Amino acid sequence: MKKVSWILIAVFFVFLAACQSQQSVSGTADKSENNDKQEDTTDHKDKDQPSEKTSGLPKQDKKEKEEAKKAKPSYEMKDNWYLKPINGEKNKKVILLTIDDAPDKHALEMAKTLKKLNAKAIFFVNGHFLGSDDKKAELKKIHDMGFTIGNHTYSHAYLPDLSPAEQKKEILQVNDMVEKITGERPQFFRAPNGANTEVSKRLAKKEHMTLMNWSYGYDFMPEYEDRTKLTNIMLKTNLLGNGANLLMHDRDWTNAALKDIVTGLKEKGYAMLEPDKIKRINE
Repeated sequence: MKKVSWILIAVFFVFLAACQSQQSVSGTADKSENNDKQEDTTDHKDKDQPSEKTSGLPKQDKKEKEEAKKAKPSYEMKDNWYLKPINGEKNKKVILLTIDDAPDKHALEMAKTLKKLNAKAIFFVNGHFLGSDDKKAELKKIHDMGFTIGNHTYSHAYLPDLSPAEQKKEILQVNDMVEKITGERPQFFRAPNGANTEVSKRLAKKEHMTLMNWSYGYDFMPEYEDRTKLTNIMLKTNLLGNGANLLMHDRDWTNAALKDIVTGLKEKGYAMLEPDKIKRINE
């Protein structure tokens, strides 16, 4: 009798061990199956939906700017500071918009106005306006909106009155500041009052900046410090013509007149030339 009891007990423990083993294998399989399902879900998401890291596509403005840079230049600057087509586009009426002394008071607002009007422009900056974080942020916004940033010296000094070393500092300091803020060094240089020197010409060439004065501008004259008067002269001057390089400034009256000027130019059949289509000094 005792022998039978021990046999039954032994059979019971063998059966119990087998059940536990089966349960353990089943749990491992379920866990593995769940992991596979999670991996399948992740793979499906990666294929059909961009992840947080890849969903941030470049801004349209940045994409357009990169594409424009890759395009072959179609205009070049002539000695009279008018722009002429290199090949083709001879029947297209274009003008170039430029804004000096940015970012003083209205540069960002002017950029927004131009953006709404789908009008490109070059903003020529003075380094002394970039002393605060707010102004640096303004310049970054203007750049990120797709506008070209040019060098207009640090303090708007009259270059012929400065030593070569002082001229170099006036120019290079701005290039460094703009690059730090926007990630790009300026590719256009405009001397205050249009007064270039042999030093500024050599330095601009070394820095791969195209020299740029202007065809006409009036908003720095006291008689045109008025929205209506400025608009009229900008649209009716006999200097307005195909390839004209228009000079404007970051001023109250210019800011007020900007929409009317651009709208009037478009009504006359002019398109706003994209700065990236201008042949650079190193091209």
